[in-house]
Amino acid sequence: MKIGHPADKPAAAAGAPAAAEPAKAGQGQAAAATAAAADPSATVALSSTAATLLSGGASGEFDAEKVARMSAAIASGDFKINAEAIADKLIANAQELLVKVKT
Repeated sequence: MKIGHPADKPAAAAGAPAAAEPAKAGQGQAAAATAAAADPSATVALSSTAATLLSGGASGEFDAEKVARMSAAIASGDFKINAEAIADKLIANAQELLVKVKT
């Protein structure tokens, strides 16, 4: 889960000008698309992880044996949590968000 995920942002109010104006005859979907494109809350930005997954750079294989080993380790109480790895990923996520805020 990303901290401050764009999905946490409230959607545009129903009474917003872009939503309140019906498309005029002859303009059709192009006017609606233009109005939606002008609304900053309608933009989508993919994280680097999502971009990697979409580009096929990450292995999409499911390792059922690994899942079974981890489940067994959790059930037996042998699973060790790597706090350093978790902290490193949280810090990297925060840095990524700060870079996006500055731009």
